[in-house]
Amino acid sequence: MTVTATSVGESGRTRPESAPASRGARLLRLVPAAAAALSGVLLYVSFPPRTLWWLALPAFAVFGWVLRGRGWKAGLGLGYLFGLGFLLPLLVWTGVEVGPGPWLALVAIEAIFVALVGAGVAAVSKLPGWPVWAAALWIAGEAARARVPFHGFPWGKIAFGQADGVFLPLAAVGGTPVLGFAVALCGFGLYEVVRLAVLMRRTRAVQRSAAAVALLSVAVPVVGAVAARPLVSDKAEDGTVTVGVVQGNVPRAGLEFNAQRRAVLDYHARETERLAAEVKAGKVAKPDFVLWPENSSDIDPFANADARAVIDRAARAIGVPISVGGVVERDGKLLNEQILWDPVKGPVDTYDKRQIQPFGEYLPLRSLIGAINSDWTSMVRQDFSRGSEPGVFDMDGAKVGLVTCYEAAFDWAVRSEVTDGAQMISVPSNNATFDRSEMTYQQLAMSRVRAVEHSRTVTVPVTSGVSAIIMPDGRITQKTGMFVADSLVQKVPLRSSQTPATQLGILPEIALVLVAAGGLGWAIGAGVRGRRAGDV
Repeated sequence: MTVTATSVGESGRTRPESAPASRGARLLRLVPAAAAALSGVLLYVSFPPRTLWWLALPAFAVFGWVLRGRGWKAGLGLGYLFGLGFLLPLLVWTGVEVGPGPWLALVAIEAIFVALVGAGVAAVSKLPGWPVWAAALWIAGEAARARVPFHGFPWGKIAFGQADGVFLPLAAVGGTPVLGFAVALCGFGLYEVVRLAVLMRRTRAVQRSAAAVALLSVAVPVVGAVAARPLVSDKAEDGTVTVGVVQGNVPRAGLEFNAQRRAVLDYHARETERLAAEVKAGKVAKPDFVLWPENSSDIDPFANADARAVIDRAARAIGVPISVGGVVERDGKLLNEQILWDPVKGPVDTYDKRQIQPFGEYLPLRSLIGAINSDWTSMVRQDFSRGSEPGVFDMDGAKVGLVTCYEAAFDWAVRSEVTDGAQMISVPSNNATFDRSEMTYQQLAMSRVRAVEHSRTVTVPVTSGVSAIIMPDGRITQKTGMFVADSLVQKVPLRSSQTPATQLGILPEIALVLVAAGGLGWAIGAGVRGRRAGDV
């Protein structure tokens, strides 16, 4: 005998119990939300220090599956979950020393941009050729994140996860927007190919044009990347120079490393003097110039005779110009400054960091934040001021463009140095604040992408690691460990030709934003016409 569970209704009649079925339905409704969050995590896993760049493709494929055919409100929510899955682990380093509050607040704000992209992708997913519109919308979202709020935060651009990938040469074609667009397009196209294949197997009713667009969405980015490989070269065009990169290390990790500012300066001077001794002994080639990291002298050498003497002694020992990262107060302004230090003349040129870090180098909404938590205002007692001009140092005849730390994330900040004549780029950084987190590897990947984007050697001198020398083709040829004193010396190529990405500048990004706007406008118009037809 079969027993069926029943319940008594208001009329006294019995009816079958449907609770298990309804619970199953509720669980099924949670599948898209879980898939959105997990595909965001998958995208995070594709980023350095891992070399699983290809995971970005299934991440976007699943994201496309989740969003296709849904309304914009559902897209908004699912996009936000995707953003949380991606950004929460990617940016966890922002809370290493200051606690989870700022980290969670940053992610909550940045994920809004991804949510808006999700809403847009859901809207365009019903259009012919939707992977193209969807990928352009992703780049439009990145363009917005790179500019607002507080001058933007482009960390987590898809391009920055592709330093080891087959799509990397596209950075030389159109910069990070084109590289990121290719990855997103290939991912969305991958889902569309699978969807149409399943549909064809079931009904055999698939339009050839739709199938062609899906296949092209996958094939064109790959073919384009292969075709762009001739743009990537590590050959010297203007001779070579021997560069020295010094990593002095810090007394301790975290925010308190600055409490021993003199020790940090002494460490970098000592490592430079050790390098000079090795050169004298014939163990290492003599560099033509030496690069120190950001914050290698947080004691103002223009105001402090003792700090000036330490740097002078190191410069005389090595006998070549040094780019010193200093914190300088001038005309009442606090500046994060690179100082070109000649072994005979002393300081002869400076570059002031232009893209300064909100909540790290200056505090937006200071009075409001102070009312919420006075400890946060004490961490940034005085705001840094912004520089206004590109920084290209003439170091022993080589034109070295300076891009200080956080600036490497911003397209314009790197390009401006190349268009101002830089034959190579240096990215002096200070990652000691973030301990042994993934931040330093994420930033190193950015520098590798910039090397290919502008076809320039890139050096990355860091206070605590990882310091590196990167060829114009994106290869790391030397690197240090973390929290060790070390130096790197290598002959590197100088180049002056400009890639299409350098020449085009912001134009590819503008074009992709216009494509996104066109697709969104088409989708909105189609929706309005559909509602009018329904009313009739």
